[in-house]
Amino acid sequence: MTTPSLRSDAPAAPAPPAAGPRHWLRAGWLMTASGWSANQFSALLGAYRSDLGLTNATTTGLFAVYVLGLIPGLLLAGPAADRRGRRPVTFAALALTVLATCLLMAGPSAAWLLWPGRFLTGLGAGLLLTAGSVWIKELSTAPYGTAPTPGAAARRSGLFLSAGFASGGLAAACIAEWAPHPMVLAYVPHLVLAAAAALSAVRTPETVTAHRPSGPAVPPSAEPGPAPSATAFRRLVAPLAPWVFAAPTLAFATLPGLVDADLDGWRTVYAGLATAVTPGTGILVAPLARRLAARHRMATALCGLAAIAAGLLVGALAVARTDPALGLLAAVLLGGGYGLSVAYGLTEVAALTPPHRLARRTARFWALCYLGFCAPYAVTLLTGVWSPSAVLTGGAVLALLTLAVLVRNAART
Repeated sequence: MTTPSLRSDAPAAPAPPAAGPRHWLRAGWLMTASGWSANQFSALLGAYRSDLGLTNATTTGLFAVYVLGLIPGLLLAGPAADRRGRRPVTFAALALTVLATCLLMAGPSAAWLLWPGRFLTGLGAGLLLTAGSVWIKELSTAPYGTAPTPGAAARRSGLFLSAGFASGGLAAACIAEWAPHPMVLAYVPHLVLAAAAALSAVRTPETVTAHRPSGPAVPPSAEPGPAPSATAFRRLVAPLAPWVFAAPTLAFATLPGLVDADLDGWRTVYAGLATAVTPGTGILVAPLARRLAARHRMATALCGLAAIAAGLLVGALAVARTDPALGLLAAVLLGGGYGLSVAYGLTEVAALTPPHRLARRTARFWALCYLGFCAPYAVTLLTGVWSPSAVLTGGAVLALLTLAVLVRNAART
């Protein structure tokens, strides 16, 4: 009897490329560039209102049009990344974000260019988030990397994205406060970062062939287990996903404008500080997310929603008192809730999804997450009927209701 492992015609296991464990780090800078491009605009909302005379409704609309580009980018990226590969989609997305930044830089001369600039920022971010998240996860595991667990591999893209969110907003705010031509120069660092990230990742290998199923194609109806995994995604991930970005966008796009009445001359810096503190806290809670996940599957999600509810309540109090310090405390809580929620979501998506479906499922997750980017616009609309404090308190109640739904769904799944 022939031992299969000794057969001369047995296919050899793919050897990891040179310095394989570092490939995920090189690709990770592309995610940081994506987060930077998304958040550099947020810190300049006050400058656009004061220098260009844009109304609150216009600046909020420019913030929301990002989502109009992002959703199709996310939905297109999954199938494209599965068919064409992670690498080409990621680099094409990076090029789109660079073009978008150039349009935003031209905004002071032609304000109408801000609209296509924000739309293309969202489109590029959607493509890059999906393809980049899966690429980093695959580069982190064998044969390319040595991540200790699949969950750790899945969470890395969220950490790189948060780093871009935190640094991009703060850098843009500081330039806008103290440099000439703020609405032009504030965008230059993203161009430099994008070029550096592209050069860093240029030799990073494609991974899709390593995960393409061998043998004859399996019809979707005959694949083992897709229905249970899809049901688990709908019950355990989808309800939480919109809160992933609703929490931080409320922290740095809504709260600063409601609590900075006494900060004459420092409003842009305060907005940049809130933009940095929120995702920065999301990075700092990563060790806590790992410990919570080790204790119970749902613990990270439940603690994340509890932190978001607490942050919204503190934010409501900060608005009622016009207290910037309380506003930053709310940003810390909302950022912690964001970090825990995104860690849970990426880990669950990776655990529930077979490799050849991972890009598409990841795209759906990010699409649901970015619905939360409409939260500031919803708050603006609702404050025409209720006070901002009442609206934020209502948001806290919704977060707690979502927590209860997750507990119920976990018991049923």
